[in-house]
Amino acid sequence: MRQTRRDFLKTTAVTAGVLAVGSRQQILGANDRINIGIIGVGGMGSGHLRALTEHSDEYNCKVVAVCDVYQRRLNLAKEICGGDGYLDYRELLRREDIDAVWVVTPDHWHSKISIDAMAAGKHVYCEKPMTLTIAQAFEVRDAVKKYGKVFQVGPNRTADDRFWKAQELIKAGKLGKVTWAQGGYNRNIRGGAFNEWFPIDGTAGPGKSADDYVDWEMWLGDEWGLAPKISWNPEHFFRFRKYWPYNGGVATDLLYHMLAPLLISMSGNNGEFPRRVNANGGLYILKDGRDIPDVFLMNLDYPSDFLINLTSVLTNDTPVPTRIYGQYGTIEIASDSDRAGQGGDMTLTGNGDFVKEFKEMNGGYTEVTIPAEERPDLRENFLNCIRDGGTPYCNVDLGTATMVGIKMGVESYRQSKTMLWDAKKNRVVG
Repeated sequence: MRQTRRDFLKTTAVTAGVLAVGSRQQILGANDRINIGIIGVGGMGSGHLRALTEHSDEYNCKVVAVCDVYQRRLNLAKEICGGDGYLDYRELLRREDIDAVWVVTPDHWHSKISIDAMAAGKHVYCEKPMTLTIAQAFEVRDAVKKYGKVFQVGPNRTADDRFWKAQELIKAGKLGKVTWAQGGYNRNIRGGAFNEWFPIDGTAGPGKSADDYVDWEMWLGDEWGLAPKISWNPEHFFRFRKYWPYNGGVATDLLYHMLAPLLISMSGNNGEFPRRVNANGGLYILKDGRDIPDVFLMNLDYPSDFLINLTSVLTNDTPVPTRIYGQYGTIEIASDSDRAGQGGDMTLTGNGDFVKEFKEMNGGYTEVTIPAEERPDLRENFLNCIRDGGTPYCNVDLGTATMVGIKMGVESYRQSKTMLWDAKKNRVVG
């Protein structure tokens, strides 16, 4: 027997409980307005800038300053928000009128800027991945505890209400013992996603003037040991996602979006560290000098006795169904939009010889459909947490746990070995 959405909402108490968390919080008065600085205004950064500017009344915030090492991007960003612009992020952090910063730089800068910002008294929204390395992740985690600031990591699907509903359903035993899950994030763009999405401006460079100027030394960060010192390379600057010194490829750029919400469902709000990770794949089509693979699959085995299988390829965009598997039944989260993460249904279905137990746990039904409810998005959630002291969707503990799992996958691929986690020493062993 299949249960309808209306029937389930009437008969299942756990769903009613989790629906309430999706309601929007009341927007506070003008005296609670949050002043924002955005560091890094390339593709993602300019997207955040436009959203925060367009929704400034709704979010009760104002972007008062922007920063980028590329003068053309900086000038365009200043026009959008009407704020001040800086080539050096440290000048932005010195401003006492700024309450929070968005860190939207290449990955190798995330940890240093986040820590410097918190030390300067700012709350931090950090784009995913949280850091480039595992050691940096723990440094950021320690800084959050030390300075007591709100810190939000930005994997978009952590704002998807269905993963939070799945957490409550799993805790309530609706699926029996959950043993594994799967998810993916695929692309198939002619010319390559990390090429076509990021065109190279041939006029830009460190030796240029006016709009064309790039502070290449600052971008590399070699002075602080963030990346190796090399001569100007526009391919690295505009397409950094293709190269190991600055990024972890599809794992950090795409699969971080999937692992974090699955950990919310299966481990709880803070996630957990895996005990071993294995990854495979290769560069099968896009042989253009990049470091990263275009086909990447990883398995993460966790101490709570479940496994997560993740897939990300740049050679075929057929979606990998997002599913969580229990002994009694299966959750499927509709893959109608891997970007928005706000729409679609979640379906629970009884499985195998345990349909009887599934029905006993789910009101006598063999299939249950649950709608997604609207939640504040990641930006609004972060700003609300600054005002009311709440917990961000992807807090620093979940961000660290996700970073550990993803980075272990990257290193497993690069070193062709299974990576193990030493829980006592908080480090990877090969």
